[in-house]
Amino acid sequence: MRSTTRILCGLATVAALTVAPTAYAAENPYERGPDPTESSIEASRGSFAVSQTSVSSLAVTGFGGGTIYYPTSTTQGTFGAVAISPGFTATQSSIAWIGPRLASQGFVVFTIDTNTIYDQPDSRGDQLLAALDYLTQRSTVRSRIDTSRLAVAGHSMGGGGSLEAAQDRPSLQAAVPLAPWNTQKSWSSLRVPTFIIGGESDSVAPVASHSIPFYTSIPASAEKAYMELDNASHFFPNTANTTMAKYTISWLKRFVDNDTRYEQFLCPAPDDRAISDYRDTCPHA
Repeated sequence: MRSTTRILCGLATVAALTVAPTAYAAENPYERGPDPTESSIEASRGSFAVSQTSVSSLAVTGFGGGTIYYPTSTTQGTFGAVAISPGFTATQSSIAWIGPRLASQGFVVFTIDTNTIYDQPDSRGDQLLAALDYLTQRSTVRSRIDTSRLAVAGHSMGGGGSLEAAQDRPSLQAAVPLAPWNTQKSWSSLRVPTFIIGGESDSVAPVASHSIPFYTSIPASAEKAYMELDNASHFFPNTANTTMAKYTISWLKRFVDNDTRYEQFLCPAPDDRAISDYRDTCPHA
């Protein structure tokens, strides 16, 4: 009888082990890619092969066209998507490096051009939202996107625009302002998980009058973090930057994909020599 009991218990254990991954997958249906490591989020390319397609300004309304980067395989399902705006007087070429880098980690990424290179943050915010609408409703990759998992990012005035977009559309899952510039300093009504990255030596949008007040004004009840790159100028997003990329990937994975495997890179605060200041509302989970 004891032998039979032991057999039954053993079978139950095997059954539990067998169903556990399925149950876990059901709880985390948006996980994409292998378990992350420090090396995988620092790599210039992730596990997904990437294709790209250009979008003419003549084919869209509300923004200036751009380039879509997307994973070529759909075997793991749909993906979250992020629209990214360049800064004042800049075009999408200034942020092009981040497109394939993020897409190879399992996102559809749209680096946009704005209607004019002089558009202000409020206009850039509207354009980011118009770009997401195009991406999910009319683009050739719309079937690859989960419309409930969208995010915005941007550099300088584009970063200020990402704050505007997140405030205007609280259904967004994440915002990543990069060296953001905006004359509006208070974001007390913003509820979207927001990760602000500033440059310690930024003389265009000094962190003391832009990034830090923006971060501080976001309610403590919202998910937020502020990372300051050691000795970085205003233009750190314009060239490949591993520190910026690895934590942007982690933030988007955590909040767009609800992938708690990436929590380890954000909370507790990272201990990285390239970071001069880091503030957050840990724990996120």
